[in-house]
Amino acid sequence: MIKFLLEKEFKQLLRNSFLPRLILIFPCMIMLLMPWAVSLEIKNIQLNIVDNDHSVISQRLVNKIAASTYFRLQEVPASYQEGLNNIESGTADVVMEIPRHLERNWMNGEEAHVLIAANAVNGMKGGLGSSYLASIINDYAEDLRSEHPEVIAVSGAIPSIRVDTLGLFNPNLNYKLYMIPALMGMLLTLICGFLPALNVVSEKEVGTIEQINVTPVPKFTFIVAKLLPYWIIGFLVLTVCLMLAWLLYGVFPVGHFIIIYCAAILFVLVMSGFGLVISNYSATMQQSMFVMFFFLLILMLMSGLFTPISSMPEWAQVITIFNPLKYFMVAMRMVYLKGSSFIELLPQLGVLLLFATIFNTWAVLSYRKNR
Repeated sequence: MIKFLLEKEFKQLLRNSFLPRLILIFPCMIMLLMPWAVSLEIKNIQLNIVDNDHSVISQRLVNKIAASTYFRLQEVPASYQEGLNNIESGTADVVMEIPRHLERNWMNGEEAHVLIAANAVNGMKGGLGSSYLASIINDYAEDLRSEHPEVIAVSGAIPSIRVDTLGLFNPNLNYKLYMIPALMGMLLTLICGFLPALNVVSEKEVGTIEQINVTPVPKFTFIVAKLLPYWIIGFLVLTVCLMLAWLLYGVFPVGHFIIIYCAAILFVLVMSGFGLVISNYSATMQQSMFVMFFFLLILMLMSGLFTPISSMPEWAQVITIFNPLKYFMVAMRMVYLKGSSFIELLPQLGVLLLFATIFNTWAVLSYRKNR
């Protein structure tokens, strides 16, 4: 029975000469244009400071940085390796290490070194965070020189604090490495959300849904037949995007493709089920399109696509907990830049599985079939 329903869905899809072209052209245009057309303002950067000097000068530097509105001093770890572990776990964006004898070297007129290690998975955030921190340190060095002119008089040299910056996971701070995996999630959201949202309601307008309602087709079989073509379309779009990212930008995932497709399976299930729920409750295509557009706009703007979630107000960060696109984007970026494994992605995959179960169950239960 499901074979004939699938045949009907594919014939209905291919009968529209414009839609198959749109499915292929739309991802190509997004992948060509969007990576070049984004800019960000970064705030609330999570900072760890490793103070190996424990001097008056180093403590004043820590306090000056902590007072900045751009940084949140999350922790003062005991070692640099502990700070790197915090970056790995996602609790820190930048680690600054103050070496031993910073105060002694500076008072002797020697060059003092400070290391900044930034998580450059988000190249823009890592680069700007390092620049903000370097600017604060340079301003602090100027203040020290004005406070202690005797150091210059005794040594005959102008003491300074040199900043060494290291970008983790994305050494060249290439923002496209961060943006492109998220764009793939946005495309799957648009295609696998909008098309199912218009499916059932279009049959309501045409009147063919009444013929289905009087057949002995179970609701579950009918919903699966409706969703399966869009799952296939979603994987086709994802494959096209992966190829374009490699051919156009040289962006290739550090992790395995199997993990990407497993995450995509769950996310496509989420969005197609969500779209079909909206279609079941809509009376016209116009109503379905407006409702879906309303939700998609919120999903994309509050997913971390353009603005880091940590830079949002706290009330907005609470809302992002219920955004499935957020978890898929995090998973894609972790696989592409960090090479994360299934174990590391279990929180994101588990939430996506929960969303998929809820929306698809809701889609089956909300379809009102008169027999």
